[in-house]
Amino acid sequence: MSTTPDHDRKVAEMSFASVYPHYLAKIEKKGRTKEELHQVIQWLTGFTNEKLQLLIANKVNFKEFFDQADLHPNASLIKGTICGYRIEDIETPLTKKVRYLDKLVDELAKARKMEKILR
Repeated sequence: MSTTPDHDRKVAEMSFASVYPHYLAKIEKKGRTKEELHQVIQWLTGFTNEKLQLLIANKVNFKEFFDQADLHPNASLIKGTICGYRIEDIETPLTKKVRYLDKLVDELAKARKMEKILR
């Protein structure tokens, strides 16, 4: 299933700062910590905690967020379905990166071991 251009545009323009509290609430509801969330984000993007806080404060959109990221070489090992899309079938690079992050947050919330999440 491929995404539509309209869907890809909406994802690119969405503010990371607006989604971050939802990620945090999702994982905390399942007993995980903010530090674990930051560890997952750092693994995927290479961002330090300071850089992550700066991006949130500046309310960057996902395009700007991932333009500044140094994506982990093992990110392509992230597979599965998230938000109704099979990650490996997503053709738009930015949308795929956002879904990588969504999938990692989902796995964290599902109490997967950190060693498994951080492939």
